[in-house]
Amino acid sequence: MDLSPFDTEQIGIKTLEKSLIKTKSERSLKIGLPKETSNDERRISLTPGGVSILAANGHEILVEKNAGINAHFSDKEYQEAGATISYSAEELFSQSEMIVKVAPPTHKELQWMQPNQILLSALHLGHTTKEFIHTILEKGICGIGYEFIKSEDSEFPIVRMMHEITGSMSVQIASHYLENSSNGQGIMLGGISGIPPATVAILGAGITGEYAARTALGYGAQVFVMDNDLAMLRRLENALDRRIITATANHQYLSTAMEFADVVIGAAMTEGERAPCWVTDPMVQSMKPGSVIVDTVIDQGGCISTSVPTTHSNPIFKKYDVVHYCVPNIPSNVARTATHALSNVIVPYLVDLGEAGGIEGCLWKNTALRNGAYTYKKNLTKKSLANQFDMPFRDIEVLIASQI
Repeated sequence: MDLSPFDTEQIGIKTLEKSLIKTKSERSLKIGLPKETSNDERRISLTPGGVSILAANGHEILVEKNAGINAHFSDKEYQEAGATISYSAEELFSQSEMIVKVAPPTHKELQWMQPNQILLSALHLGHTTKEFIHTILEKGICGIGYEFIKSEDSEFPIVRMMHEITGSMSVQIASHYLENSSNGQGIMLGGISGIPPATVAILGAGITGEYAARTALGYGAQVFVMDNDLAMLRRLENALDRRIITATANHQYLSTAMEFADVVIGAAMTEGERAPCWVTDPMVQSMKPGSVIVDTVIDQGGCISTSVPTTHSNPIFKKYDVVHYCVPNIPSNVARTATHALSNVIVPYLVDLGEAGGIEGCLWKNTALRNGAYTYKKNLTKKSLANQFDMPFRDIEVLIASQI
């Protein structure tokens, strides 16, 4: 088979299709893909290629009209892949056994959800409310959160994909807001001969921090990475051939870095928990006028005290003469790439769900989805959420084993 070198988008899909198209699943599922309506969300969880795999496995896919339009997937493509187009969001929710979406359900969508449905979506820990959790529990919905899905190798596959995109995009965004046209300092990240490059301080040595560092180095910037996990800093130094400068994220080093940085990328977080706040107001106040902060963990609460969530339609604000970009869903701005990334990870889970004959069997066999479940059989199953909202919880493995 001849593949154009420019046809990179299709390579992963063809590989995925080859490995996943099987005989009919043990159980056919009705899976609903609603159109995203919140916070300028442009992604959709499944591509037409992903839908074709699920349809080949005997599942029925309902796609709301124009659900993929912002990621440049047409209704016709979904229909040709085997989906049925639904012209009413409320009808789609009422007819589906499982809802697969990107953002958490809105208040209206939550009212449309049916008792005992399965919900696969992000949870956005920084903005989840006790009322949301109560409604999910009362309806007996099995909630599986993208942030919690962890495979046997301790990787968070969906989070990792989105963090790779977010890290790369954060530096691209910062570069734009340093330009005069954006009322920035009017400097280049990489500098030129005889003129030193800009300084980029990255808070957090995780996946987002790594891809931000890789991109910033690609621009030619001087890159500092700070974290309190020395093992992660060593790993990143080795991965990037010691082209970065690392430091522990204590008050002294953070204060110094903020004074000199032209760009600060906030990427400090712990998976499944709210982001730690490392940067104080006085630190931001000490930054150079026209410098740029991109807080990539704002959906987890943010790691910079001055950060407030913004949207793609109104992405920035200034405080202490520092530009703040705090959009929770950065990958949404490259919706087609992000949708392919989501679909490649999600489709195998949905195939496994059908092969296992339902959610109970699948949660027992599939470590990643079991880790991802935060509500099951009207029980909260995540200790971090229980602590956050002062609610009781029960371990998911105990619930499954006792067949409650």
